[in-house]
Amino acid sequence: MEKTITAIGLMSGTSSDGIDASIIKSDGEDTLDLIGNLFFPYGEKTRIEISKLKEKINKVSDLEANSKEIIYLEEKITFLHSQAVDLLIKKFKLKKSDINLIGFHGHTIFHSFSNKITKQMGDGKTLSELTGINVIYDFRANDLRNGGHGAPLVPVYHKLLYKKLQLKLPTVFVNIGGIANITYLDRNNKMISFDSGPGNFLIDKLLQLKSNYKIQFDNNGEIAFKGRVEKNILVNYLNDPYYNFLPPKSLDVNNFSIRPVGDLKVENSVATLSELTSLTIVNSLNFFPHKIKEIILCGGGRKNSYIHERIKEKSNISTLSIDEYKINGDFIESQAFAYLAIRSFLKKKISFPETTGVSTPVTGGRLIKFK
Repeated sequence: MEKTITAIGLMSGTSSDGIDASIIKSDGEDTLDLIGNLFFPYGEKTRIEISKLKEKINKVSDLEANSKEIIYLEEKITFLHSQAVDLLIKKFKLKKSDINLIGFHGHTIFHSFSNKITKQMGDGKTLSELTGINVIYDFRANDLRNGGHGAPLVPVYHKLLYKKLQLKLPTVFVNIGGIANITYLDRNNKMISFDSGPGNFLIDKLLQLKSNYKIQFDNNGEIAFKGRVEKNILVNYLNDPYYNFLPPKSLDVNNFSIRPVGDLKVENSVATLSELTSLTIVNSLNFFPHKIKEIILCGGGRKNSYIHERIKEKSNISTLSIDEYKINGDFIESQAFAYLAIRSFLKKKISFPETTGVSTPVTGGRLIKFK
């Protein structure tokens, strides 16, 4: 058995609310020891700065046009990530010398498979200097260079969780973040993954803009439950050809707009967008070769009771939050990037033809050694 490595994983998602940080130990294969997690919230100013920058970047040329703002925010976000690392280590009474690696995802502001460009704000070299720890970052670029979509990357960690939790097969993990993505696993060791459609992003964006950023998300689906689904608008959303494309396939939040629901009552807008998230997840199950026995929900969207109930009702499949297996579903992605950092350090593959469409399984990530 290979020696275990202790790694911190850092994830800043599309909600822009803060940093998820996790410590795990693993050999990069079958062992997993979850040490602990921490959420480091961004201040209101930083949240709004990230959200407004994201609004400005819809195409490749926007990266150059907004380069000064990107550099400013990248420095700020990197420093905040270093603070999250310090707090996490302190929380679990560890020393920096106990940590071998940091897996640093950064904050995605642009991702385009067609342009072969992905941009996550976060400077791995600076983070290594600030923390005194080896850092692996820029996880998606090598996948794109080898013909992949650069996403999703978490499936190999889902596979490890299936082994740890001894789940029924076939099963799917559904991560409902800004974009929703699905990982299918069966007894033939088959692993299929792709982005199913919007997750929380459209709902969050609409509420933030309508409330001048006073409301960040639909807590527990309460707003959706009060609204009415506008079926004609929903059908127009569902007519997007993306949903008929065979996997592997990926999305960026820029692929979707809130314009079709912009003139509706807020409750009806949120209900329609929540139904869109739920239906596109359920419809995606048709791409898999065998009937699913269990759906495991992860990510912030798992807490949305409207979405959870609609997935369960429309699929007629047992649908559980991963928290029911005593794992905090808020930190699956931060744990995953700790695991991916370990695999990257050990030169193990992190993405695969049936998860990202890459031509052959490849490793990924850039290592910055602390000197």
